[in-house]
This record gives sequence, structure tokens and C-alpha cells, in this order.
Amino acid sequence: MRGLNLQSRGRRALRPVDLARPHGLSTQAVRNYEEAGILPATSRSPHGYRAYTPLHAAALHAFLALAPGHGHATATAIMRAVNEDAAEEAYRLVDESHAQLLDDRRTLRAVENALRDLEPVPEEPGAGGVFIGTLAAQLGIRPATLRKWEDAGLVSPRRDRVTGYRVYDEAAVRDARLAHQLRRGGYLLEQIAPLIAQVRAAGGLKPLEAALADWHGRLTARGRALLRGAAALDAYLRERAEAA
Repeated sequence: MRGLNLQSRGRRALRPVDLARPHGLSTQAVRNYEEAGILPATSRSPHGYRAYTPLHAAALHAFLALAPGHGHATATAIMRAVNEDAAEEAYRLVDESHAQLLDDRRTLRAVENALRDLEPVPEEPGAGGVFIGTLAAQLGIRPATLRKWEDAGLVSPRRDRVTGYRVYDEAAVRDARLAHQLRRGGYLLEQIAPLIAQVRAAGGLKPLEAALADWHGRLTARGRALLRGAAALDAYLRERAEAA
């Protein structure tokens, strides 16, 4: 398909501006997309001008529809795969994005379930707990990450009186688990810290209702974006098949 002289098949030629204008892009952006493999290769006029076709317009539309749901890098990889006749690789990349969205939805449910069952945990001098290595292993993170969270005020372990090691009691473990889940949900440390502080004070779901609603909204928006991207990609694939 690459290098196909589409004009010889009766497909009308388009200028770079004809592709760029409907999307508010510059003509240089269109040329950059071609060089990146997002658009199929073009034929050239006798004077060396690029001759785009409706197939290129469909490719550009597909990429711009894919990017919001998949991200620029993955959308680029999908279009490159299609344009190199490696459709199976493109489908794999699409599937990975959908799988990540499903995993994010499961994470959100886990956060909500954890908070529904959350009860205030009193601080008890001398209470048992776990050391940093054990907790890090349970969460699947590095001990250095827990120390970073401590510096950001997300967790507050006590120190063992004899060894000086960090000890995470039930309240600190709860905070670490919530921080871990919220990080997976895309929240920054500075966004998580006030939420954890509110949870410590209130001990329930109420302080996080607004954040959880926003999280739901972002997942829904991404799901819709993935659907729009899939529709545009399917249209491009059909356009390529007709041009072959």
C-alpha cells in the first residue's frame, strides 16, 4: 500500500491545506504526520508537490480520533502499524489500551470498596505493625517509594524505639494502600496528600466523593474516546481496502 499511486485509481488529489484546515492544523503538521508514518506515503506531482487523497484525510481523521483515548505515542504506533500492513500489531495496541482502561476501572472500584469499609483507626502506643520492606512487597513497590510518600505526608510510620526502623501500624498501612490506589488512578502526590489527611480526620468515603466522581468522569470520557477512535480507525481500514 505504501507508495501506491492513488491518483491512477481515480482518487482526487488534495493539497496539504485541504487536510489541515478542517482540523485547525498547520500544513507543516500534516507533513510531520506523514514523515512520522501516521499518514500513508504520498505520490508527487511532476513539480514535486505532495498529492494527498481522501485516504490521507481518513488517516488523519483516524489518528486525531485515536489520540485522546490512546495517547499520542500509542495512536502513532497504531497508525504506523496499519500503514505498514501490520494490522495485527495495530489491533494488539488497541486491545492494550482497552485492557488498561478496564484495569483502571477495577482500581477505582477497589478504592471505593476500601473506603466504604474504612473505619477510624486509633493510635495505640506499642501496637504491632509491619516494617517498610514487608509493606513495600505487599504493595508491589520499592521501599524508596514509601519513603517518598512519607516525605510528602501521605504516610506516617512510627519508629521502633530499639532499632529506629520505620513501623507501619494499621492506620499507616491503610494510608499507604489508599495512596497506592490513588497513584494508580493517575493522581499526583500533591493531590493525594489532602485526601489522605481528610480520610484520617473523617474515616470514611465522604471526603473523597468529589475526587471519585471526577475519576469516574475521566474514565467515562476515555472510554468514549476509545469508541470514537475505533470507529474512525475502522473507517480508515475500509478506505484502505477499497484503495488496494
